[in-house]
Amino acid sequence: MLRLLIGNKNYSSWSMRTWVLMRELGIGFEEQLVRFDSFEPDSEFKSALQRIGGAGKVPLLVDQDLVIWDTMAIAEYLHESHAGVWPADARARARARSLCAEMHSGFEALRSHCPLNIEASLAEAGRTIWREQAAVRADVARIEHLWGDALAEHGGPLLFGAFSYADACFAPVCMRLRTYALPLGERARAYVQRVLALASVAAWMEQATAEHDFRPFEEPYRRSAD
Repeated sequence: MLRLLIGNKNYSSWSMRTWVLMRELGIGFEEQLVRFDSFEPDSEFKSALQRIGGAGKVPLLVDQDLVIWDTMAIAEYLHESHAGVWPADARARARARSLCAEMHSGFEALRSHCPLNIEASLAEAGRTIWREQAAVRADVARIEHLWGDALAEHGGPLLFGAFSYADACFAPVCMRLRTYALPLGERARAYVQRVLALASVAAWMEQATAEHDFRPFEEPYRRSAD
């Protein structure tokens, strides 16, 4: 049985990507939560991960004595033995990998100003961010462009027709857009709703909301949980 180490569901966008991928494709795994206490080198979070291996971050996928870190590396490892991680067509697969690589290394303004917070509703903060942060507006415009091209070329309902890692990769983005109520065009709004309706994403959202584990260092816009 594969073992997947994740952080708090309410806050951990990278954990969400791999969990949603595996859950949506029916890949069996044992889940292990490593609770965020802080990200300092001597934190319990870092210590717990260092005892296993990797880079001291989540997610971690453990397959017997093999430890795999980084979401893209995990996706590629799962692709070796499970259908559906990437599109079947080689050209679509290359395009999907390009989108995920851009998500992996880009959109820093959106990630910085709109940290993942699934159980919160932060529309007021979102309006301020949208008004004051041109880089966030640019990130959202680029995301809408990427989504629009993929949906138009492959006909939906998801980015490359059927579910793939590309949709799992952008699932936390959909959550950010929802939490902060950022403006979107009609096509992007409809795609967000389809992602939120996926069984895996709905399950993650439900479990994230049920955590009730307020972490102040993850909450730039609230002093306490509501």
